[in-house]
Amino acid sequence: MATAQTLELAGTAKRDHLRALEKEHQERWANERLFEVNAPPLSEVAGLSPLQVQEKFPKWFGNFPFPYMNGSLHLGHAFTISKIEFAAGYQRMLGKRVLFPHGFHVTGMPIKASMHRKTVYSDIYIYSSQASSDKIIREIELFGPDFENFEEVQAKLDQAEEEKEKDIEPAAGSAPFDKSKAKKGKLLGKATGHTYQFQILESIGVPRAEIKKFADPMYWLTYFPPIAITDNNSFGSRIDWRRTFLTTKANPYYDSFVRWQVNKLYKLGKIKFGERYTIYSPKDGQPCMDHDRSDGEGIGPQEYTGIKMEVVNWSPAANEAIAGKVGGRKVFLVAATLRPETMYGQTNCFVGTAIKYGVFAINEKEAFLCTLRAARNMAFQGISTPRAIPIRIHPEIFVLPMDGVLATKGTGVVTSVPSDSPDDFQTLMDLRKKPEFYKIDPSPCNTTPTYGDLTAPAIVKELKIQSQKDAKQLAIAKEIAYKEGFYSGTMLVGQHKGESVQDAKPKVRESMIAAGVAFAYAEPEGLVISRSADECVVALMDQWYLDYGEPVWRRKRKGWLLAKMNTYTVETRHQFEKTLAWLNKWACARTYGLGSELPWDTNFLVESLSDSTIYMSYYTVAQLLHESSMDGSTPGPLGVTPEQMTDEIWEYIFCNGPWPDPTPLPREKADAMKHEFEYFYPFDIRSSAKDLVPNHLSFALYNHCAIFPEDKWPLSMRTNGHLMLNGKKMSKSTGNSLTLRESVEKFGADVTRLSLADAGDGLEDANFEEKTANANILRVYTLLSWCEDMMKDKQNLRHGPRNYHDQVFEEEINDLINITQSHYEATNYKDALKYGFYDFQSVRDWYREVTSDVGMHSDLVMYWIQTAALLATPIAPHFAEHIHSRILKNRSSVQLALWPTPSRPVDRTIIEAGAYMRGTIKTIRDAEIALMKMLNKTKGKKPIDALFDPKKPKALVVQIVKESYAEEADKVDDAKIRELLTERGLIKDKRAMPFIQAFKVLKRIAQFGAQTAFRRALPFSESAVLSEILPYLKKSLGLVDAEVLSVDEARKKEGNLEPGTPAFEYRNV
Repeated sequence: MATAQTLELAGTAKRDHLRALEKEHQERWANERLFEVNAPPLSEVAGLSPLQVQEKFPKWFGNFPFPYMNGSLHLGHAFTISKIEFAAGYQRMLGKRVLFPHGFHVTGMPIKASMHRKTVYSDIYIYSSQASSDKIIREIELFGPDFENFEEVQAKLDQAEEEKEKDIEPAAGSAPFDKSKAKKGKLLGKATGHTYQFQILESIGVPRAEIKKFADPMYWLTYFPPIAITDNNSFGSRIDWRRTFLTTKANPYYDSFVRWQVNKLYKLGKIKFGERYTIYSPKDGQPCMDHDRSDGEGIGPQEYTGIKMEVVNWSPAANEAIAGKVGGRKVFLVAATLRPETMYGQTNCFVGTAIKYGVFAINEKEAFLCTLRAARNMAFQGISTPRAIPIRIHPEIFVLPMDGVLATKGTGVVTSVPSDSPDDFQTLMDLRKKPEFYKIDPSPCNTTPTYGDLTAPAIVKELKIQSQKDAKQLAIAKEIAYKEGFYSGTMLVGQHKGESVQDAKPKVRESMIAAGVAFAYAEPEGLVISRSADECVVALMDQWYLDYGEPVWRRKRKGWLLAKMNTYTVETRHQFEKTLAWLNKWACARTYGLGSELPWDTNFLVESLSDSTIYMSYYTVAQLLHESSMDGSTPGPLGVTPEQMTDEIWEYIFCNGPWPDPTPLPREKADAMKHEFEYFYPFDIRSSAKDLVPNHLSFALYNHCAIFPEDKWPLSMRTNGHLMLNGKKMSKSTGNSLTLRESVEKFGADVTRLSLADAGDGLEDANFEEKTANANILRVYTLLSWCEDMMKDKQNLRHGPRNYHDQVFEEEINDLINITQSHYEATNYKDALKYGFYDFQSVRDWYREVTSDVGMHSDLVMYWIQTAALLATPIAPHFAEHIHSRILKNRSSVQLALWPTPSRPVDRTIIEAGAYMRGTIKTIRDAEIALMKMLNKTKGKKPIDALFDPKKPKALVVQIVKESYAEEADKVDDAKIRELLTERGLIKDKRAMPFIQAFKVLKRIAQFGAQTAFRRALPFSESAVLSEILPYLKKSLGLVDAEVLSVDEARKKEGNLEPGTPAFEYRNV
């Protein structure tokens, strides 16, 4: 069903025909169990080393982050899945045993959180509101068991809300009440049509009568995974479903696996307990980690130094408002700074002109003046410090207004150090222009080599900043000042005078906190909203955490990442390195949600990013433990129970641990699992959206390095950008979204897959274009029809000896086979599609056109059809299967076919001749069009003379390249080229350098050898090729006659000749 943002198809007959074929082939694949793969039997690998096993029975294991099961798979999921799916299809064609498994993640808060608001990312739907079971229960109480009273009750609620808004009157002197903010949630509900949980479940296809069952969180685990399996099968995924599983206690086998993992990490000293800052949800009463958030994924605590400034003199209005309300407490303005060492230079502090402040009791003697947001953070950090003597040079400072103070960062009170901060200095300069404010001069606190004792004033002057409203220039100035001060600054005052700022900073902070004039304070780096719709704070609390910052562990991971693991792009590698630099302590346990218990402290559950770091190894044995039973309720072929999977057995299977005595199960059963693991591990590739590098992917690397021996560490990790739809961000609220099921039903599986491949492969956001998908329905349908017609008309095609065009066509087919394979190898599926699908059809179109007078050769047409199916198999297997099995009558499935390999090397001479043919014809056609336009413009006028003589530059430039060729080095000397061009006065000739660069880019030296290249001769007979295309030229251009002149004959008529660019002229006959 199309929305206002998505495409509506005009007709669906061709789509429906293709869908019928897809379902037919999918049923065959399932019946033949083509995607189920096992390690080779132990009897066939006995006595072989691991390397010999891989040589005899090559394998490939690819995976992607398992999706969270709180909804249906969307097109973003499909985009990430497709990277492994296409690779799996290609690797199968190399004769490998290909393992592509798919599990389901249910750990954590999302299922325990309802879906009031939905945001689409590439790997996960994120929902937020209150606990889902509680939400459904409340809605049932409100609207009835099947929500049958919704309209009546909602009308009453809306009326009550409107009456409430009418009663709201702004307080005297306060800002007008903004009703638009109060209505934000209501407007969002109207925009989406989904205000309540039951409405959202209905929108994703859940029958209303079934929604009440979702009050039980465990029902989600049984409802959505089967839908995901069905959708993947409709997509044509090559997944071994025997190995699927659920996380948490919902699957006791996986639960035992997680128990072994965390126990081992604990024994290794990787999991620790202690007081640390963490993002925390007061409503949930526990840490709020990345996958527990509806907003703010990747945001961590930002540590500040809280600066206390006692209020010694209130303004009359403030005194009246506060007097008698603070219980005799001393009141302090508190500021949060990242630069405690600059407090020696503080001259005043700033407060915002549009911020609401409060005075909050901290202990029996002190109260802090700051924003509610800051006080809320402090409440969870145990901040309670006595008053002490300030370290400022100025014992008393003034509180001044500043427009740029943010209520969403820090405490709302900002220290002012105009000697070091460009913003502070410029604000003071602006305030000086107003007579009611005091004149305050900057006080130096450090000095820098470049700007002296007053860094900020010098930079402001240098950048010619005139006002605090020059935000862009002030941002530049701030960066310069902070970098200069921190990296090059020297302290001028205080007990650390003469020390570098870098060394003094932590010492000053420590001494200030010890003296009681400051305190440690932290808050989230940005807004973090939990899935329970709670704005999170930073809490200082005792908790279990993974010490990812431990130096030895970090070095071990870094050494592997930099030395051995393939990341496919430099950008991805840099993302990993950046994460490595900051990743430190990570809370690995929570008290609420779904999850496996922490074995030594069962009050805690393992959080969702910590139980999903090495589960790829679990795929290798899952089918033996609970084949095709995702919850583990049915034991697998080994007949092993969850209780038998002790830590010692897992250690034996995965880490070559000692065989336990007593043993919980027969050793041959453990050996069967060990054999599967040893054969398939390590995984060859893990593909994911780029936003998982800072957490999940990096955690996976750390945990593999800690738990497994080095030969089992990941071989590669690939990342991609997010997926847009029709050039815009996917969003349920705007209607610009598609689930995987909707896309397959709308366009078909192969067309969806083609469009996902065409969307892009890099880290930039990709784009699924529905117009392209719609066009591909016709393309695939037409292509299948053409192949069927060729088979029916096979006897009427040309047979016997092959001509020149046949030879070119065959070489171009073989060339595209090799080019396409290179892109599949590099996981560049957009380019693989270009060369193996679109360009492959283009060479066929040219062949069909250029041989229209004699017809296409039967053998080559069959070769092209067969190869077209094979090249498309990884990306479009249904289309390929229909050609392979139905049209070409092969008995085995295309899923078992091997990659086509040309019987001999491609003849580059013939390839260039083919390109020459097409290029020449295009040039002639373009020239004819240009000539006609010129004649029309100059009709009745004097002809225009040529603007330049083309002979000298081209003849001379080729000679220059030859003189600059170093035979012993087999390369062109660029410096020599510039030298010779200068000698000949051609260095500024705009026509010379492009020719030289083109000459080099063609790689003629590498392809044809220096002698051929620098003779300025073609590696083929130009006249012979031109003679071959004369019949086509006559027919396509409507010529009465055409002839080819030799070089000598042509030079008499035209002085500008160069190999590969023949001269030509039109003449009347």
